[in-house]
Amino acid sequence: MGRPVRFHGLMAIENWFLTTEQRDNPWTRIDLRHGNVAWTSGNDARLHVHGVDYFARLRELIEEQRPGDLLLFTDWRGDPDEWTGDDGLTMADLFAGAARRGVLVKGLFWRSHLDTIKYSEEQNRSMADAIRRAGGEVLLDMRVLPFGSHHQKLVVLRHPGRPERDVAFAGGIDLCHTRRDDREHLGDPQPVQMGAVWGRRPAWHDAMIEVRGPAVGDIEATFRERWDDPTPLALDPISRAEALLHRDDPRADPLPPQMPDPAPCGDMHVQILRTYPTKIPRFPFAPRGERSVARGYGKAVPHGRRLVYIEDQYFWSGEVTSCFAEALAANPELRMIVVLSTYTTADTRMANASAMPARNQALRDLYRAGGDRVGVYGVENRAGTPVYVHSKVCVVDDVWMTVGSDNVNRRSWTYDSELTCAVLDETRDEREPRLLAPDREARRFPRDVRLTLAREHLDRADGDDADLLDPVSAFEAFRRSAQGLERWHEGGRVGPRPPGSLRPYVMTTIPPVDAAVGRVVYDYADDPDGRPRALRGTSEF
Repeated sequence: MGRPVRFHGLMAIENWFLTTEQRDNPWTRIDLRHGNVAWTSGNDARLHVHGVDYFARLRELIEEQRPGDLLLFTDWRGDPDEWTGDDGLTMADLFAGAARRGVLVKGLFWRSHLDTIKYSEEQNRSMADAIRRAGGEVLLDMRVLPFGSHHQKLVVLRHPGRPERDVAFAGGIDLCHTRRDDREHLGDPQPVQMGAVWGRRPAWHDAMIEVRGPAVGDIEATFRERWDDPTPLALDPISRAEALLHRDDPRADPLPPQMPDPAPCGDMHVQILRTYPTKIPRFPFAPRGERSVARGYGKAVPHGRRLVYIEDQYFWSGEVTSCFAEALAANPELRMIVVLSTYTTADTRMANASAMPARNQALRDLYRAGGDRVGVYGVENRAGTPVYVHSKVCVVDDVWMTVGSDNVNRRSWTYDSELTCAVLDETRDEREPRLLAPDREARRFPRDVRLTLAREHLDRADGDDADLLDPVSAFEAFRRSAQGLERWHEGGRVGPRPPGSLRPYVMTTIPPVDAAVGRVVYDYADDPDGRPRALRGTSEF
């Protein structure tokens, strides 16, 4: 087992985490709660990869809640009939059942734009109504910028008199169709139809983090800030008329006072990073917005010396990815592994014209800075069907890591509401190499997260990762696996399929006319920039 040690010197916490001043949002209660310290200590964490694991864990803990306990959640989309397990118990059953037992259930769904553009208004309203009929309260929240969304995905479970059971979840997995997949990547039995390239039952790769300890209070405070916002839930006339027509709950009932944070229970420091745009009417808890997700990456990524590992849905925009390119240019021993979705969600001509030029430019910047020290990969299942990578995970030198709702693009770093957990683990990892640079030692949880994901992508059994500990050999293992699978495809798929699910990512060529039209869609709809005008077009956040 690793031994807990204190971060100090060049490894001091404040060298990796944002300070309160660097968060630059004095109106939030999140740092004020613990004396203007921008993180909490004494936490424990666990990674859940895939919806099957996460939904089962969430169901287990919710079903154990008693009358008087508290269940809080936010989400981008929730489908009331999404299964929580093979027995067919649905999300609506789970949350409504808690409310009927006397659990105080409160939730915030993004209200979504009109369903004529095929988002999730109908599903979110149906789930909200089911919970409301059982005695809970779920609001449909449209307090966003044009074409913006509430993208946070969090669940908080509190237990008065039993604080040792308090827990929170954050990450990329929505409570909806398509998310309940597993390591085999055969897809959710209840799919959402995407582009034809994904098949009738899209395969889905995703992750959530389970947090215990004082950080639970910070995630709860994030929920409460939005819940307590007195701004009307819908402002435009059409949305307000629809809300009246459907008899949506127009305002939040008061919550009981927040309980003291759970006691320390582990050796991890956790910093809650968020994105909120500047808008009118303003968020009372972020009147100038908050871009701590972007700033958190901007502070930690330049510390990378050996390996940055990242999984992301989009990986768009050179302004956003510049922190990675600059780290590669400044550190000649640094390598970077990027695992992403090979295709756009819809995989249409316009979707590709909008997204792919921005991704291509971001990747060119990485290759220019790092050359063959950069490996970029898509994922497929054993049938050769692409896997949609929806996870948002980053690990830097097996020291600093994040799991959250934010993608690597302008929208997530400036425009939508987002939440991510950044983690530093005091427990050193005793497996060699322990020293990844003269000024840092590998830490157990970030390394375990990276190895867990690597074993899946390389078709390794648990514990089969001795060659993945060292950043150089891990980088080469990814490259060899992807090249082997690519050669098998190029050779007509003759003979046994090589192990692994990775294939080298190839940039999509977009005709100039399509790219010109797509740029307009990209800037105003797909990946808008929510920064103050003085910062737009720069790499500053």
